[in-house]
Formats: sequence, structure tokens, C-alpha cells
Amino acid sequence: MAQYAPDSSLPAQKPMAPTDPPDDGEAEMQTDLFGADPVPAYRPDPERVRSRLHKILAEARAAQQLPWEPTTVSLYRTIFPQMTNWLPEEEGAQLRFQFEEELARLEAA
Repeated sequence: MAQYAPDSSLPAQKPMAPTDPPDDGEAEMQTDLFGADPVPAYRPDPERVRSRLHKILAEARAAQQLPWEPTTVSLYRTIFPQMTNWLPEEEGAQLRFQFEEELARLEAA
């Protein structure tokens, strides 16, 4: 197997990655691209979440049969448990249980 030997007739080359600190123009550009303040994480108001969950649950409790279109039932099956994650764990678990109970009752009707 042949081995690579640098050509001594060529001038020495600088490494590909710069080792010198960037000049002010590059540092300023870096700050503009990446120096923005981080966006705060979204935290919904637990009272609004609770209110919405209780409204959905009340609709289900008041109904004799499924009060929603199949697409809405599918949506609620997905988002209701996810929304409960914004509440204290025990409260969320209780609401999930009640919602599933109501759905089972309505689907059996």
C-alpha cells in the first residue's frame, strides 16, 4: 500500500478551521444570528384549561348519545388527556377517568 507523503515543493498551508479570533464584523454577525433571547416556553393558564375540560365533560354528561361528530370525538380523545397534563396529577387523572366513563356510556347508548 502506498503511503501519502506531502509534496515539499508546495507552500505550507494553513489549517482549514480558523484558529485566529474572529474580527469584530464576524462576531457581530454571529450575535445577530444566534444571540437572540430564547423564546419563553408556552404555559397555558390552568384555570382556562380546567374550564375547557369541564365544559367538554359537561357536554358529555348532559347528552343521551354522542353529541359530537366522529371527527370531534377523535379530537377530544386525543386532546382531552393531553390537556389534563397541565393540571395537578391527581386532578388530571380524575378528569381523564370521568371523560372515558362518559364516552363509554355514550358509545353504549
